[in-house]
Amino acid sequence: MTTIDTRTLPADYRRVAATGVSSAFGTFGELLQGVLPEADGDFLVTLPVARWAVARFEVAPHTDVLEVWPPHKKKALRLASMIMADSGRPAGGVLTIDSTLPEGKGLASSSADLVATARAVANALDEPMPPRRIESYLARIEPTDGVLYPSVVAFHHRSVRLRARLGSLPSMAVVSVDEGGAVDTVDFNSIPKPFTAADEREYVRLLDRITGAVARQDLAEVGAVATASARMNQVLRHKWSLEPMIAICREVGGLGVVVGHSGTTLGILLDTSAPHAHGRLTAAAQACQELAGNVTVYRTLSFH
Repeated sequence: MTTIDTRTLPADYRRVAATGVSSAFGTFGELLQGVLPEADGDFLVTLPVARWAVARFEVAPHTDVLEVWPPHKKKALRLASMIMADSGRPAGGVLTIDSTLPEGKGLASSSADLVATARAVANALDEPMPPRRIESYLARIEPTDGVLYPSVVAFHHRSVRLRARLGSLPSMAVVSVDEGGAVDTVDFNSIPKPFTAADEREYVRLLDRITGAVARQDLAEVGAVATASARMNQVLRHKWSLEPMIAICREVGGLGVVVGHSGTTLGILLDTSAPHAHGRLTAAAQACQELAGNVTVYRTLSFH
């Protein structure tokens, strides 16, 4: 076997033969999603959760073949190819993605895959990859959640651009159920929105309310806005369990119900610092199990 001392190679070559690893968190649906009365008015407000996609990219300098594992992660493979082409370095590589986010449920699994991939490939190539550059790539692939930013953000998901950083919230629990099936992000975002001019004005008010609630750390108002948004989304993607979940939330003293507007999940928000928080979580989980037959508990991320 012939071996090469990479210390004797040009710096550019050594940088190409490298490995990069990075990650991105998901979101539990959206605190708010709708349409504002303006050009490119489709927007959402994120709810980051402690679930991640981790991407590892190993450059293969002696081939131009790019591979991905698992093989169905075609969008991430396309993104890696775009970045490699823009870098001007003719090389292949192997991209591996490990994610704890279920797919097609409205938890930003695809967005997390892509953001983690962009960062991992950039790390391997020693390329700068600021959020705006990632957004420019993702806009060519699919509508995207705002998981690039360590914050609750208002984000224009169709055009893939940040509207505003709203701040951070204390960590909460989300007691969730899944109505089953899966939703394709691209297909969902091609559906015409049935919202009226009055609905659009209401989304302006809800965005103002959630912006103020995050700034004040007002979790009760956060939950109220999330519930209002979930109800308004029923005309677009109806969830049979929404009203029963709202009733359970009220019974256990929850903050509100948050949903994957383009997905299949619903969750009861709970303040984990409140008195009797454990008892409330247990009661919510039992009631949700009786309602839907499946329960998962998530924790939201705080970025202080």
